[in-house]
Amino acid sequence: MLLSAMLRHIVRRGTLRVYDAAGTLHVFAGEPGRTITIRFHDGAVARELLLNGRLKLGESFMDGRLTIEDGSVYDLLDFFGLNLSLVPPHLMMRIGDTVGRLLRIFQQYNPLKKARANVAHHYDLSDTLYSLFLDNDRQYSCAYFASPDDSLEEAQSRKKLHLASKLLLAPGQRVLDIGSGWGGLALYLAQECDVHVTGITLSVEQLRVAERRAAALGLSDRVKFELTDYRELTGQFDRIVSVGMFEHVGVVHYPAFFEKIREILADDGVALLHSIGRADGPGYTNAWIRKYIFPGGYSPAISEVVPVVERTGLWITDIEVLRLHYAETLKHWRARFLANRDRVRALYDERFCRMWEFYLAASEVAFRRQGHINFQMQLAKRVDTVPLTRDYMFDRERARESRAAERAA
Repeated sequence: MLLSAMLRHIVRRGTLRVYDAAGTLHVFAGEPGRTITIRFHDGAVARELLLNGRLKLGESFMDGRLTIEDGSVYDLLDFFGLNLSLVPPHLMMRIGDTVGRLLRIFQQYNPLKKARANVAHHYDLSDTLYSLFLDNDRQYSCAYFASPDDSLEEAQSRKKLHLASKLLLAPGQRVLDIGSGWGGLALYLAQECDVHVTGITLSVEQLRVAERRAAALGLSDRVKFELTDYRELTGQFDRIVSVGMFEHVGVVHYPAFFEKIREILADDGVALLHSIGRADGPGYTNAWIRKYIFPGGYSPAISEVVPVVERTGLWITDIEVLRLHYAETLKHWRARFLANRDRVRALYDERFCRMWEFYLAASEVAFRRQGHINFQMQLAKRVDTVPLTRDYMFDRERARESRAAERAA
């Protein structure tokens, strides 16, 4: 009965049909919209969803205790995402929000040993898994779409070009890639911009693949990868780029992160931070995502990042907010994952498949319905390091696109 009261509060558009464990149908209807039908397979599901829905919805779906009979898991999550945007939070949700904000400092405390374990949890999975849904360059971050009709490969290539244009690269420069993943961006910058790149990661699997790719391309003399935490870095770099890594830093470590950037960036250097963020102000990480996907992770509001940067004395020379680009990226990943679901099941099991299907669907809904964004923040130590206008970014992109077209012809 208490869960029914919560669902009546939430459902304002569309219809949610719920079969409880006894087989009784409960219908919650709002204004005209889609219809979703779900079934609980044991009596504890309703109680668990009431007490901790953000965690237990994903868990009950993973475990097969909640099944979707009309629609997909994406449809269900999008249904809730839309309806939750139309109403004030229910009392139980407000309590959960308060607890989440109180505990987030402890949840995001990531000293070196814990940071390595958190990275291994997600990135040291089977190399084959990521090949089944990412683009051919293994870009595991927000792509850059000129149009929703772009292919994933086109959008990821454009993302790398867009990042390179903001770095103002010149031949021979020393570039640091913090969170270099499978090496795609580092290899691109070395090939296309004639620079020397050091990529660091905490993932053993990613390091192995990146080193193999560099050797295969004959770039081992210009690109090197290291199993290193950003806090262990020394030396100086002309350019620093970090894509999709800042979400693993944790709010309590932001001062250390930006102090390190300032320490190792050349006086005339440029740094570029590409990160997931949130448009609705500071928050906390969803309990299910934190437990099963990204332990220690957090996507910050820009308002949490800017004050820390200001205190380090770095200049914020540009900020670009990408709104639906990550939603489109995740749409492609989810479609590819589902097309290869049988192969993922062969690697792991059905529960793992349901976990990742839930993860990709929930992430896409977060960007479409729940205020998640991606932002790119350009930083410098001097006020005069970058040109006065942003024209240089687009000029460089057009020039490289033109050269690429000439090579293709």
